[in-house]
Amino acid sequence: MLDKLEAIRQRYEDVNEQLMQPEAMSDMKRYKSLNKEYKDLGKIVVEYRRYQEVLSNIEGAREVISTEKDEDFRQMAKDELEGLLPEQERLETVIKDLLLPRDPNDSKDIIMEIRAGAGGDEAAIFAGDLQRMYMRYAEKQGLKMDLIDATEGTSGGYKEIILAVKGEDVYGKLKFESGVHRVQRVPATETQGRIHTSVASIVVMPEAEELDVQIDMNDVRKDLFMSSGPGGQSVNTTYSAVRLTHLPTGLVAQCQDQKSQLKNFDKALQVLRSRIYEIELAKKNEAEGAQRKSMIGSGDRSDKIRTYNYPQGRVTDHRIGYTVHNLASVMEGNIDDFVEQLRIAESAERLKEGVS
Repeated sequence: MLDKLEAIRQRYEDVNEQLMQPEAMSDMKRYKSLNKEYKDLGKIVVEYRRYQEVLSNIEGAREVISTEKDEDFRQMAKDELEGLLPEQERLETVIKDLLLPRDPNDSKDIIMEIRAGAGGDEAAIFAGDLQRMYMRYAEKQGLKMDLIDATEGTSGGYKEIILAVKGEDVYGKLKFESGVHRVQRVPATETQGRIHTSVASIVVMPEAEELDVQIDMNDVRKDLFMSSGPGGQSVNTTYSAVRLTHLPTGLVAQCQDQKSQLKNFDKALQVLRSRIYEIELAKKNEAEGAQRKSMIGSGDRSDKIRTYNYPQGRVTDHRIGYTVHNLASVMEGNIDDFVEQLRIAESAERLKEGVS
């Protein structure tokens, strides 16, 4: 492992030198690639340097224990060693995780789709609650969230809302949110105080770039219509809303959020490209036998992944059996515990199986 880490450190220094060269900025595509590699390698190099320091301190403590005559010095070295050995073990686990091949999509931005499921008006209200939860999370993480398209519920919330989320490692953080989210509570629309169960489904897709998916625009039908708000009221009187249909797959994407037809077209194309990329990615994984039956992310959109129980103030992720009793805080966007626990569970699976 040390040889591999030393090679990574050397590569890190090499990439840093390349980034310092004046000609690096002349090719922005290459510069972006080098900069991403530098940041990724940097995470490993930081832990490697800590690991080197711990190993050096362990060696020093052991030398004192074996050679020092003064019992007080020997005891101090033993106490230091007692704290260093667990730290060595912790760093080795962290480094092994970092050395595992990364999902190349983890660094991508995402398209997030939230749809109300069973439960009528309450499901739409819950979909709105989830959108707000992710918006709060994005704000805390320094991520940018943009609305692409939305159909509002008759009593609030959304029947469907599509969002673009941009920032550092967005897909890596939110990819495990895909699936069915269930809420148990007394709806605002309930007159007799009975607890109802409603659901909303979430799909998180890595945002595909032009290099990822080549779309022949001859295969795309473009329809224009007037943007409309709640109840069908007209938002503007021009045909600025755009609906794109990919004829070979039948996939449809639309955007009516922007007043500019061109901006709506760009956003709809962004969603369409990501949906096509998701299909192609699933086919590729299946062909390579890489679609592991993971308890963390099987990729099945019908999987019930999380329950939000309001009477008990409890949120449970069923995939990893992880429960917290701070529902109000979770709904304010504090989902870091779930993001981290799911990441740890995935890492444990990959370490166990030795695959990415």
